[in-house]
Amino acid sequence: MDALVPLVFLVPLASALLTLTALQGLHRDSARISIVGAFATFLCASSLLGLALAGHTSDEIRFGTTWGVLLFDPLSSLMAFVVSGISLIVHVYSRRYMAEERGYATFFVLLDLMTAALLLMVTAGDLITLLIAWHLIGVLLYFLLGQDSTSHTAHRYAAWTLLTYRFGDLLLLLAAALLYHAFGTWSLHGIFEQVADAPDVRTLFGLPLVETVAGLVALSAFARSAQFLLHIWLPYTMSGPTPVSALMHAGIVNAGGFLINRFAPLFVHTDGVLHWIFVVGLVTAVIGSVLMLAQNDIKKALGYSTMGQMGFMIMECGVGAFSLAVYHLIAHGLFKGTLFLGAGGVISEAREDDGVPKDDLYTFVVERRSARQRQPWLLMAAVTLVVPVTILVLAHWLVAEDFFQKQGAVVLLFFGWVTGAQLIFSTYRMRTENIWRLMGMILFSFTIVVLGYTFISHAFDVFLYPDEAFRSQIYAAAGIDIFWFDTLVILMSLVVVFGWLVTYYTEQNGRRWKGALSTLWHGFYTLVSREFFVINAYARLSGFLVAAATRLNVLLRWS
Repeated sequence: MDALVPLVFLVPLASALLTLTALQGLHRDSARISIVGAFATFLCASSLLGLALAGHTSDEIRFGTTWGVLLFDPLSSLMAFVVSGISLIVHVYSRRYMAEERGYATFFVLLDLMTAALLLMVTAGDLITLLIAWHLIGVLLYFLLGQDSTSHTAHRYAAWTLLTYRFGDLLLLLAAALLYHAFGTWSLHGIFEQVADAPDVRTLFGLPLVETVAGLVALSAFARSAQFLLHIWLPYTMSGPTPVSALMHAGIVNAGGFLINRFAPLFVHTDGVLHWIFVVGLVTAVIGSVLMLAQNDIKKALGYSTMGQMGFMIMECGVGAFSLAVYHLIAHGLFKGTLFLGAGGVISEAREDDGVPKDDLYTFVVERRSARQRQPWLLMAAVTLVVPVTILVLAHWLVAEDFFQKQGAVVLLFFGWVTGAQLIFSTYRMRTENIWRLMGMILFSFTIVVLGYTFISHAFDVFLYPDEAFRSQIYAAAGIDIFWFDTLVILMSLVVVFGWLVTYYTEQNGRRWKGALSTLWHGFYTLVSREFFVINAYARLSGFLVAAATRLNVLLRWS
């Protein structure tokens, strides 16, 4: 194990050096070296995950006295497996995809270096190593996104990405400096032990250290994971190479969830920070999902979809479901990476023939026809509300009877409830002869998905945080006063029930958008189509800063 942990990031580093050496001689064939290195890295990471699953205890591998520490634990082994696996797929895909691009071999060098930096980040056991890897990822991503040296757009948005990442880097650097100032060590393990012994320690200006550092770490995670107001770089970097877009989901844009999990021993001693994390994640999830629906470019739509999913991931951290956030980032990384790698093929086929069969689903989606047989709207509203919540409650009760004692778990059930209700409503609107048979098939699929998600997420919980007391601490830190929580639950339940009743009634009697409602709807559509004018605000701000810098330059006679 002591040899495997450093090999995980040393192998792709060696592969990058060999590929760079072979640039002049092999050129196109140099990609084979990179692919072999990616495969060897994946084997090493798989072995580490196997050791972790076998019950090997966490360990530190030290290469220096103050820093240079690598950490073997469930989180690092799992993330290393995911990063190396997606990296291997991207390597193999890029061999043909990038064949006609300039800088072909250089691209594979950067790909190997990015893989090495990501693996160094997930295995870092001290703050300096973590900061180095965190910074390198942003720099390497800049060069990967700007691979096409002739594209002004690619370089422009690559620069946006670099600036956003530098903002997050500075916050993480400040957090590291505060921790070192308070505890005199760079070791994450040592810091977490001292925080557990003295969680009320103060830092500069009398600020509470744990709350301050947790806030800085959260803001750094927001920048890396494209949370609202720091998200512009993500959908606009889709002009970069498709393999880079896929690799971004291997631990780059997902890194916010990893960072919060790595600092989980700090967050268990906070409460207000987790509440703000939940709010930011919720806002990002809603806005990202809405903006995704307004896009006509497939890659940009995928970018906003990623923004929405990263919002859900951060929101899960905010309710104390840290391990669920890791499960989410892995599942989303695999799913979205596959979509990016297949986007080009979908576009190519759609240009020749849409290939969509003219069946009931097509008729519903494209022609927007209603179902032939209309069921009583009140009955369908009752089914929509009762069936999903029953399936969700039973599935989670099978996993853990005390699940419903955790406030964060109840919040997650609400989202599952709304999602299941939306699925049934879509079924209700579809054109079909036998709506109950179709609904039965969809509910069966929904049940299988919920059961799978429930058992897998519980397995992640036990694997990543085997200490049950620590898991309870995380949920407790995310909780609020029980009176206000129960009040919010009751109010939200009433809102959901009333909303679905209105939805079904409106569907039954037809929509009538008139007067003020019509104006309000068009105004909302304009706001969404212009992406909430965030990019315009940034353009105005940059113009103001450039003008101010020009005036200052003239005033001080610097040129």
